[in-house]
Amino acid sequence: MDILEYADKVWRQEASVASYWSGELRKDELYKVADGVHMWPAAGNVYVFETDNGLLMFDAGGADTAMDLFHATRRLSAAPLRHAIYSHGHVDHIWGTTGFDEEADKLGWNRPTVIAHSAVKARFDRYVYTNGYNTAINRRQFQNPDLEWPKDYRYPDVTFDDRMALSQGGLSVELSHGYGETDDAVVGWFPEKKIVCVGDFFIWMSPNAGNPQKVQRYARLWAAKLREIAGLGAEILLPGHGLPIVGRDRIVEAMVTTAEYLEFLHDTTLEYLNSGAPLDSAIHGFSMPARFLDKPYLQPKYDEPEFVVRNAWRLYGGWYDGDPSNLKPAKRSALGKAITELAGGTDKLAAKAKEELQRGNDRVAAKLIQHAVDGNPDDRSLHAVRAEIFGALQEQATSTMSQGVYAWTVSESIARIEGKDTLDLLRQRARPMGHQHLESPVP
Repeated sequence: MDILEYADKVWRQEASVASYWSGELRKDELYKVADGVHMWPAAGNVYVFETDNGLLMFDAGGADTAMDLFHATRRLSAAPLRHAIYSHGHVDHIWGTTGFDEEADKLGWNRPTVIAHSAVKARFDRYVYTNGYNTAINRRQFQNPDLEWPKDYRYPDVTFDDRMALSQGGLSVELSHGYGETDDAVVGWFPEKKIVCVGDFFIWMSPNAGNPQKVQRYARLWAAKLREIAGLGAEILLPGHGLPIVGRDRIVEAMVTTAEYLEFLHDTTLEYLNSGAPLDSAIHGFSMPARFLDKPYLQPKYDEPEFVVRNAWRLYGGWYDGDPSNLKPAKRSALGKAITELAGGTDKLAAKAKEELQRGNDRVAAKLIQHAVDGNPDDRSLHAVRAEIFGALQEQATSTMSQGVYAWTVSESIARIEGKDTLDLLRQRARPMGHQHLESPVP
């Protein structure tokens, strides 16, 4: 397959990006995207640049494909890998030097020099002391009961804060820091080749600027970096996830439109905050402009717009949502019992939850059945209704984040009904979700 022809068809919406996300493109070889530039289309893309003094790698991919990447690269070239640049510290972007490090140790070469933003070191440290939490939330998000968050990391050898220039074998790259999905994000601009590598600033989905289980995102600063990228004059954009974009006009359109998407959600949140409105008004009071809804690279397949609003609210307004009863909330079990009594018993509350689901009030249904289960956690009949309601929500959900939480909830209730542990049930029944874009919950 010519990956640039495929990318062109996806841009024109004449082909689905599903072949990329499914892993079908991850064959034995690298894909040529320009003279001396090759792409490894893994869960986290890797780009290999040939130079007169060995190879340079931008981004390093995940652990599951690290050795496949090494062997594919060795079929391309026997030259040593001199530098590897992390676009950021998420674990699907940091393992590609594994085979090259082992090779260097065996042959007596210098290991490749890993370059990253200075905040990557602190991220890896935090990953170690939040290992249990990372394991739990990623099992839930990706429905993978056997996922274990790593405890050891390939720390960078060289770090920088704002900007850094690197030259290797006639190839130059200008590295710059930006805030986006992470606080340690790096863009690589290769001026002679008119290529820009953008990491997760662009992923061919709506920006991951909200993720409810994970660290703070930076919508406004993210948008500013996208506008900076748009102004570089790049002819090829190589993203951390998804397919290349070829052509200056397309790159500008993708960067500016995505920036406008983020700015709209950011500015909408600020309007509600500055008016003194509660978070409830901000979440339910906006609708996305139509001009964003038909873009193939802005579909809410991973994150969702209302999560971006919540994240911006957290950045500026803290965790208080404007509801005084949530300032010091009641214990969930106590509130659940009180609401069950008020409803006239568990049967009536469960029936009301199902009625609301049938009316299309799925969020009300979810809240009611959760109150019922909170007050009566051993009632298997309630868990059956809970599994039914959250199963319906899972089917309706568009994003990986929502699907993961809802699917986990269904599994919890089924496990209760069958008298099993949730993880054991998942091992028997579930399969890991296809696109595992693993991230970090930084405190």
